[in-house]
Amino acid sequence: MKIVVDAMGGDFAPGVVIDGAVLAVKEYDLEVILVGDEARINPLLAKKKFDHKKISVVHASEVIEMDDSPALSVRRKRDSSMVVGVKLVKDAKGDAFFSAGNTGAEVCAATLTLGLLPGVERPGIATVMPSLKSLFLVIDVGANIDPKPLHLLQYAVMGSVYCQQILGKPNPTVGLLNVGEEESKGTGFLKETHELLDKSHLNFIGNVEGKHLFAGDCDIIVCDGFVGNVVLKLTESLAEAMQTFLKRHILSTPMGMLGGLLLKPTFKKFKKEIDYSEYGGAPLLGVDGVAIIGHGRSDVRAIKNAIRVAKEEVERKFNEKLLEAINSESTGTSIVNDSKVS
Repeated sequence: MKIVVDAMGGDFAPGVVIDGAVLAVKEYDLEVILVGDEARINPLLAKKKFDHKKISVVHASEVIEMDDSPALSVRRKRDSSMVVGVKLVKDAKGDAFFSAGNTGAEVCAATLTLGLLPGVERPGIATVMPSLKSLFLVIDVGANIDPKPLHLLQYAVMGSVYCQQILGKPNPTVGLLNVGEEESKGTGFLKETHELLDKSHLNFIGNVEGKHLFAGDCDIIVCDGFVGNVVLKLTESLAEAMQTFLKRHILSTPMGMLGGLLLKPTFKKFKKEIDYSEYGGAPLLGVDGVAIIGHGRSDVRAIKNAIRVAKEEVERKFNEKLLEAINSESTGTSIVNDSKVS
């Protein structure tokens, strides 16, 4: 298996990306193709100890920067590490693509180059988060900020298949993120989405409020990309703030410092549980291939885990299972349960 990695993507590229790739080939049974500027990549690789048969480099002369316009940069920077990398997957020279670079550009590059799966109208970014009970999935967290109700229905279908195949949840519950639990709450868009989800074959439990996200009672949270991205960024910043608050108060008194030493193993477990880097990258669901999106601030562990997520999605033939789920419905894209239609 070959995972194509954008070596120039992310705030700390290419060094951190290379380090993460080296760890990945040591820990997992796979090969990595690093795409980017050879003059910057090769000297760094030469300093690492690993099986050199497992990492190769494909040169790309351009880089899509974080502040570049996604659509324009994908069209104009044809020799960028991101565009070249996605094309390698399209040409079957790699099994999956990962980048911690410009998220919008990766969505555009993957959609334009790989295309969408039959029956899918818009791709969605899914991210895994920890709850009080188990992991749960939020989709969409940034691919589509102005979707139609049908798109959210399809996100729910794709999220359900992902939970089944990757997270091992046989009958995942689906909730629609809203300002209240009642069916009458929310905008016309959310009410229409609620109706579609309620008529589907999905295990839909209704509207879910923000205060219930981390309770663990819902496996898949569906929302538009604008709201989802706010939820994601707020969650990340809150997790970081909580760690700072704990350190501040623990170190404020001698007794607290002593207690902190005794609780150090517990704090390490806590940090690991809320650290986004532990859960790897976010899959872009709906494209005809495997594309994983990483956080711009991804560290070595996050890069390694994102490569692992790509490997798992390929190994479990996720897109094949997703197509089966869509094609099993008589209506193809609407996933409607006729028995619920009045």
